[in-house]
Amino acid sequence: MNALAILIDQIVNIYIWTLLAYIIVGWLIAFRIINPWQPAVRMIVSVLGRMHEPILGRIRQFLPDLGGIDISPIIVFLGVQFIRNLVVNWLATGY
Repeated sequence: MNALAILIDQIVNIYIWTLLAYIIVGWLIAFRIINPWQPAVRMIVSVLGRMHEPILGRIRQFLPDLGGIDISPIIVFLGVQFIRNLVVNWLATGY
């Protein structure tokens, strides 16, 4: 069971890092540091968007309008960390 806990931990860790990359790329595009029309940037944004927008979109449905501030990645980040801690502790302690 320890191997399963490590696997789940690593998968969630990869998801968190890609979520941070998606947030940073979004900021870089918003501040016009990188050009979103370049093929490599467009491909990266497309892949990261397909990974994260389904969850972020559902969270945004329940959040109030805060103007230009999007806190959905923070909520997803905290939720994923919470679920990871629950599952890993549950598997590590032997149910």
